[in-house]
Amino acid sequence: MRRLMSSQEFLEQRSELPDAGQWAELIRGVPVSLNPPDLEHGTTVLNLSKALSKYVHRTLHGYACFDLGIHVEHRPDTILFPAISYFTQGERFAETDNEIASTVPNLVIELLSTHDRRGTINDRITAYRRHGIPSLWLVDPIQQSVHIVNQITTATRRFEVNDVLQGEPALPDFQITVEHLFAPPEWAN
Repeated sequence: MRRLMSSQEFLEQRSELPDAGQWAELIRGVPVSLNPPDLEHGTTVLNLSKALSKYVHRTLHGYACFDLGIHVEHRPDTILFPAISYFTQGERFAETDNEIASTVPNLVIELLSTHDRRGTINDRITAYRRHGIPSLWLVDPIQQSVHIVNQITTATRRFEVNDVLQGEPALPDFQITVEHLFAPPEWAN
């Protein structure tokens, strides 16, 4: 039987995994390599990062981190790497240079851009909820929709292409049309 890795061992050996561990996570002590995301994943992250940057500059409310590990389970350890984590507590940009978040984000944004991420999303939602993350956005490039899962109400809302996604309660006054999340950048045309 294979010995389970701790979070520290995983971080120390991550660069030795396929693709230098860029798409690897630790699931209950076992390193798992996910499929690399496609172009649509990158487009969506780009569009979200631009919208979040404008929001942060306008409101001075919180900050986003990209591909930051979140240690959601202990003994055995599970570290997930969502596309975006958003923080509003503590010193501004405190989590930016960390490999793993030291605090709980207010919002996690997962992109369902690969088969393996889609197939494990229910486990991911459960882990994030247990970890105390209040809001979760599931961005689906295939269906061009967003599902918002709220920890407080346990309600899930679905937003379609023509809907305006609003960031309550994690991102007060944040708005973006779902269609804009999936729009190719102007330079790509």
